[in-house]
Amino acid sequence: MAVAEENLAIRHALLNLEDRIERMHRDFDKFIHDEIERMPDWEQLERDLITFSKKKIFDLELANQLDRILYKFQNRKRIWLRWLEERDGASK
Repeated sequence: MAVAEENLAIRHALLNLEDRIERMHRDFDKFIHDEIERMPDWEQLERDLITFSKKKIFDLELANQLDRILYKFQNRKRIWLRWLEERDGASK
């Protein structure tokens, strides 16, 4: 695979991961407000991010984009866990 094609595939994968984070955030909001019954599987998304982050990315822009997406996930994860704690605290 040519470098340009590989970079394009990585770019699409990164966009997909970022989109999954955004959907997960919306789903968590729905879960916290009892609009959906099942808690979103954030652990699977985390495993997918870890697996993807082990790939060698030689393009600096794409590597920076991956770092940004990983940081975004960690921030959102903190929010989700705080929401769960608040929800559990309110239900007691």
